[in-house]
Amino acid sequence: MLKFYFNLSPNPSKVALLLEELGLDYEPVPVDTRRGQQFEPAFLAVNPNGKVPAIVDGEVTVFDSNAILLYLAEKAGRFLPAGATERGPLLSWLMFVATGIGPFSGQAVHFRHFAPEPVPYARERYAYEARRHYGVLESHLAGRRYMVGDTYTIVDMGVWGWARMLPFVLGEDAWDKLPNVKRLHDEIAARPAAQRALGLKDRFSFKAEMDDEARAHMFKHIAEG
Repeated sequence: MLKFYFNLSPNPSKVALLLEELGLDYEPVPVDTRRGQQFEPAFLAVNPNGKVPAIVDGEVTVFDSNAILLYLAEKAGRFLPAGATERGPLLSWLMFVATGIGPFSGQAVHFRHFAPEPVPYARERYAYEARRHYGVLESHLAGRRYMVGDTYTIVDMGVWGWARMLPFVLGEDAWDKLPNVKRLHDEIAARPAAQRALGLKDRFSFKAEMDDEARAHMFKHIAEG
């Protein structure tokens, strides 16, 4: 059975969504990153970079959420655009999420919520870039139901994983200027598979406190500085 190493953060959530959409039998393996479980030897053997998500599918190990989405979708032959000419846009937007939406959202969250001391320049820099990237999505979705072609694909799942956290990333008013992104988010959030994916939080417990122990594991530069 496929093993899915995860926590409740955006990148594992989009993989959980695809697993549920595909109806695959899988074993969820929680990795509590605030307790440092991502650095245990058993997990580093799965992902040497010490990050979730990762999967082990028989003899195949895949890490990085977008690589996992592509691997599973191609293996199943589902949630990919129907036309050959849409392969390029699929890869482009999937990498846009991987290299833009995810990293800038993550850094915006860090400097907004978790930095040990205020760094106004960094907070503004990453908030600006996060807003700019979501603005690109907003413009692209104008007049389109989905990100690529006419059907729901893994790119939409990748967007949903981060978009559902927008109020935490950019503030409670973040949706006000992103009605098209919100429309896509809401459509996906209403899907039964999304409800099952988010339901993992009710089956497993993770450390909630961002205390000294958690900061030492999550922000190694502080512990090792």
